[in-house]
Amino acid sequence: MNLEIRERLARIVDLLQENKLHPITIIEQVCNLIFLKIIDEEEHIREYNASKTAQRNRWISDLLFVGQSRRYRWSEWGNRSGQELFEFVGFDVFPYMASLVREEPQVANYFRDAQLLIINPSDFKEMVNEIDSISFTKLEVNVKSQIVEYFFTHLAQAEEFELERTPPHIRNLMVEMVSPDLGDTIYDPACGTGGFLIDSVQHILAKYSTRQQEVPIYGQEWLEERGQSIEVVRREIPDLQIYRRGIGDKIPNWETLEHSIFGADISRSMMRIAMINLILHDIRRARIERANSITEMARLRNERVAGKYKVILSNPSIGVPMLAEESIHRHEWSMSRADELGFLGGMMESLAPGGQCAVLVPERLLYDSTHRYINFREKLIKSYDVLAVISLPSPVFGLRHVTITSVLIFQRPVESANITDEIKRNKKVWFYDVRADGFDPKNVATSNRHLTPIENNIPDLLVQWDIYKKSGFRNPTGIEGESLLTGLSSVPQCWWVTVKTIEENDYNLAAKRYKPQFLENVSEDDATELIRETIAIERDIAIGLEQLLSKVENN
Repeated sequence: MNLEIRERLARIVDLLQENKLHPITIIEQVCNLIFLKIIDEEEHIREYNASKTAQRNRWISDLLFVGQSRRYRWSEWGNRSGQELFEFVGFDVFPYMASLVREEPQVANYFRDAQLLIINPSDFKEMVNEIDSISFTKLEVNVKSQIVEYFFTHLAQAEEFELERTPPHIRNLMVEMVSPDLGDTIYDPACGTGGFLIDSVQHILAKYSTRQQEVPIYGQEWLEERGQSIEVVRREIPDLQIYRRGIGDKIPNWETLEHSIFGADISRSMMRIAMINLILHDIRRARIERANSITEMARLRNERVAGKYKVILSNPSIGVPMLAEESIHRHEWSMSRADELGFLGGMMESLAPGGQCAVLVPERLLYDSTHRYINFREKLIKSYDVLAVISLPSPVFGLRHVTITSVLIFQRPVESANITDEIKRNKKVWFYDVRADGFDPKNVATSNRHLTPIENNIPDLLVQWDIYKKSGFRNPTGIEGESLLTGLSSVPQCWWVTVKTIEENDYNLAAKRYKPQFLENVSEDDATELIRETIAIERDIAIGLEQLLSKVENN
């Protein structure tokens, strides 16, 4: 980001920091104005094309501001000041934009119920002036794409969002694993600021670029601060996590990409931020809507969801309250009080045949022994192909997020009469234990973790995943789970078990349940006896838990 843009954004931040609004609300207010400015710039382009091209009538018919409605354009009211400007934008411009349901449904959806909440009219006028000085349609994408992140960095404390925002290195990992392609419909039912959707777009652009650039997961600025090229750093740090970027110059039809991006969020503020974030990444026609993906799945399914999405990526915001008026719209799994089952059930139904889903889940979902969880995992195992479970270190989301988290990757099978129960039970599920993710939680003074890029299992994970993927997900790397190790110096990083083994363990999908155990200088007789003792102990624990559950349910 160049210095001039950075200074203008910094002045906007200074104006907003005294407001007593929630940081998300403040960022939403800035996004509202940025969108109004972009709409005005697009109108200028349409007017220019109408005056210069032979298809003048077509461009004129696309104009949003004709006749009396011209007064709602940014360039028409931007010179007003004080209370007059404040009231005109809040009471006239926003409602007009929300009325463009037929002409610009995306704009109408964005401004539905929008409110101007910046209290000080003079601050508002200064914000308008700063935004007016930026020509967004002329900025390079790599500059525009940093704007929303800049406001999050400077207007919000990191700990306020560590539960809601997926760390970029985990997002990148998940996108790399499912590897969306041009033409794939991509969906995030809890899209937040749009991180997964944006990373998916950038992944596709890199695929369809004549030249690709390697960037460290910590960002280009991290590289510049070191004063080294990416080649030098990679030699020093072999396990450095990198991603590839490109301009997408080989994409034959940009609209194909734009129309393949879908998202939803329960918060209308987050929906607006995600939409602007995508627009600033040159994805103008993504379909982002406000919806509670847990309780509104029946409505969404009827409209456009069932079996539609080839790629689903998400980090559901667990614990969203269910409103009474929303309880009418519930599908099979959202009847559960566990919100994560509602999200997972919706994703399963939404996935197209052959499509893949990568989702962050609390580890309890993978092993919980209550009936609703076991039944859910049974349906997942029997009706879908669970490809992998990636166990993440804690606290990967910051110190306040104590829940152990895993990445669950599953695929909806293409209908085939040749898949017998025996073939299904012999399929394998791959587990990878990420013990280091490039951060060091021990050196934390705040919720921001210190970087230790030397210790990172993610690059190796992606190498092992690629081998597994090239086998058609038939031959996972590593050794068989539950193995007893006597000749190795350390427990392997990855292992696998058959679906049959998982069925025999109440459909437990927790990686640690099947982790190979290292036994040094233990005879075969001792190992056999140890296994018998372990089984007996686990059986006693299970019986005790069932008795306790029965007492709780009876009370």
